[in-house]
Amino acid sequence: MTARLVISQRAEEDLTRQYRWYLDHAGMEVAERFLAAFDASMALLAVFPASGRRCRYAAPELTGMRWQAGRAPFVLHLVFYRAIGDELSIERVMHGARDLPRRLLEPSLA
Repeated sequence: MTARLVISQRAEEDLTRQYRWYLDHAGMEVAERFLAAFDASMALLAVFPASGRRCRYAAPELTGMRWQAGRAPFVLHLVFYRAIGDELSIERVMHGARDLPRRLLEPSLA
């Protein structure tokens, strides 16, 4: 069974920001490969939602969240999500070198 993907506003903002960064610093080809790698990761997670690792952060708001590294060569970008029933909610997409517990709790920029 394939889970239905729902991408949060914050995850959309993360993806847009990272895409623009790659576009400005590495060019269109790399930016497009980043999005293709994200899409490939989502296709796999939709089939195997329990494959990601559980987050072990103290904040109660992060309970039940999992993470999965992106596809090569973007393995330092992490996808944070929740699997609830037949729905896969993508919460954030960010570089793993960030202050993750703090950044995961940041409000949307919009």
